[in-house]
Amino acid sequence: MQIDILTIFPDMFTGPFSESILKRAQAKGQVTLNVHDLRQWASDAHHTTDDRPYGGGPGMVMLVEPIDKAIKSIKLPDVKTKILVTAASGKSFTQSKAREYKELDQLIIVAGHYEGIDQRVIDHLADESISIGNYVLTGGELPAMVIADAITRLIPGVLGDPESIVDESHSQEGYLEYPHYTRPETYNGWEVPKTLLSGNHAVIKQWRLDQSSKK
Repeated sequence: MQIDILTIFPDMFTGPFSESILKRAQAKGQVTLNVHDLRQWASDAHHTTDDRPYGGGPGMVMLVEPIDKAIKSIKLPDVKTKILVTAASGKSFTQSKAREYKELDQLIIVAGHYEGIDQRVIDHLADESISIGNYVLTGGELPAMVIADAITRLIPGVLGDPESIVDESHSQEGYLEYPHYTRPETYNGWEVPKTLLSGNHAVIKQWRLDQSSKK
């Protein structure tokens, strides 16, 4: 799978995309993560990607033209592709969305910034506008990282143990994972539940189901 991100702050992705599971997934060829500087598609000498909003108001709005040119330049032909815009006003990003996007050949994410993106991008170029929560961030770069991370870990072979994504929070609608414990059995007087030390797998399974239900 290929994930392409359009941003005016490409350096923000260096750390998250060059460490841990995302780094290994790229090294193994399981996912391709491309971060593109939107300014290279600007049409003026100053590489302008934003302008004042029509109708007045605070802040700046990202221009439609560089985004249109960029999408046309990076979109792969004849493959399953979806184009997302990150925006606080978008649809909620969920685990089911991550599973849906994982089936694509290419995902293009336009990272919004400033007051937002010219609405014509959302209306005519993008397939969906996506939010990662009911709050406002300084830009769409962090949401783009979150979306890329959530999708990548679902790609077969990326996680060391394929069972890791089977029984976890949100693997089913409304399901929250049970608590986990490891050594030592007692720390500062805080003890691991005796059930988990019993060796009785049927009892342990039921305990975990009960704990998930309580959550």
